[in-house]
Amino acid sequence: MPYTSVEDTIVALSTPEGIGAIAIIRLSGEDAIHMTNQVFKGKDLETQPTHTLHFGTIRDGKEILDEVVVSLFKAPHSFTKENVVEISCHGSPFIVRKIIQLLLKQGARLAQAGEFTKRAFMNGQFDLAQAEAVADLIASDSDASHKAAINQMRGGFSEDIKVLRGQLVHFASMIELELDFVEEDVEFADREQLESLIHEIIRVINLLIDSFDLGNVIKNGVPTVIAGKPNAGKSTLLNALLNEEKAIVSDIPGTTRDSIEDEVNIGGISFRFIDTAGLRETTDKVEAIGVQRTYEKMQKASLIIYLFDLEQDNIQDVHRAINQLENQGIPFIKVGNKIDKAQPELLEAVKRIEDVVFISAEKKENLEGLKQKITDFVDLDKLKTSGTIVTNVRHYQSLLQTRASLQDVLNGLANQITHDFLAQDIRHALYYLGEITGEITTDDLLGNIFSKFCIGK
Repeated sequence: MPYTSVEDTIVALSTPEGIGAIAIIRLSGEDAIHMTNQVFKGKDLETQPTHTLHFGTIRDGKEILDEVVVSLFKAPHSFTKENVVEISCHGSPFIVRKIIQLLLKQGARLAQAGEFTKRAFMNGQFDLAQAEAVADLIASDSDASHKAAINQMRGGFSEDIKVLRGQLVHFASMIELELDFVEEDVEFADREQLESLIHEIIRVINLLIDSFDLGNVIKNGVPTVIAGKPNAGKSTLLNALLNEEKAIVSDIPGTTRDSIEDEVNIGGISFRFIDTAGLRETTDKVEAIGVQRTYEKMQKASLIIYLFDLEQDNIQDVHRAINQLENQGIPFIKVGNKIDKAQPELLEAVKRIEDVVFISAEKKENLEGLKQKITDFVDLDKLKTSGTIVTNVRHYQSLLQTRASLQDVLNGLANQITHDFLAQDIRHALYYLGEITGEITTDDLLGNIFSKFCIGK
């Protein structure tokens, strides 16, 4: 990787690549305004106030490349707290490439992935958890993921962590002070108050850790397998949920031989529905592979929608399938399909089974009832009432490590360990909390986080 410096002025396309009405080219760095001014024909940008727009042309010598609008953001009043210029040009890939090449000739360099946001973090615009929320906000594809990212980006999660860390820092400083008076054997930190504080911090951390199950669902969606015997209506249900003909539907058993996946937003949550091969014994080698993959998908699923064929099944098969699903230990929804064609005796028997949803996937009857059952799987009320939800696996791991270190502190207090060992355990807890917000960072950590951002952000 070539040497780069935070003193460089960087440039990148900040809108998606491809043909569009408008493209935005962003520069950040001390010379961003000067470099743009060298190729801009219009007002003298270096004499204009911050947060202003200017119409003109971008020229390579006498050649006009495009008519543009230039936005000026002077340090420190910008996203990166550096001089920032955004050039709005026509969305031709050729024009974008020519303008960026022209700016590179002026001394700018191409930005690395996430480098604009990284500079904002390094310059104190926000902490690391908020910076990561920027990427989550860009990737949000549902109401729930959008709300969680906005809350984190605006500092909700960071504030919770800072409060916990600040309370712990006070006692840590008292313990550290005791190390200077070891021979006098004095205590500046009240051990009962410290123990009470640790219990309270662990209580709050437990709430944050417990919220990760919901947070992971919000961020990544719910992998949901649609399973059942051949011809139970799995592909028909997938098409009905997607409102498009995604899967091939046929009366021939074994039509679906591999999984078909697509996402549907229900109640603000993304569900990744997976249509699978019908479960049955088969001598067809290709179909057998599909059946095996169905079992594998079911093992990895967060939720299973199991369809019973009310036209063809018998009650013994229904009970046998329910027992197998219960033994798997994965949440599942029992669905009686083809209610419009149901055998009367089978229908009455299945109605005596608790929590069965009856639908006709072909006629799209009671799909709303099924959707309600699906969303009941996710505790959406918790999303509405909880102030902070952890969605980032890095934060989750740091919280687990913090809790383990705090438990070490409690164990140390119970065993009356010496000041130095107690101070060390508290330092560990502070370290892991600091990792979340970026008060404790390494180059490798920052490189890993910001490398996952898109270039131009």
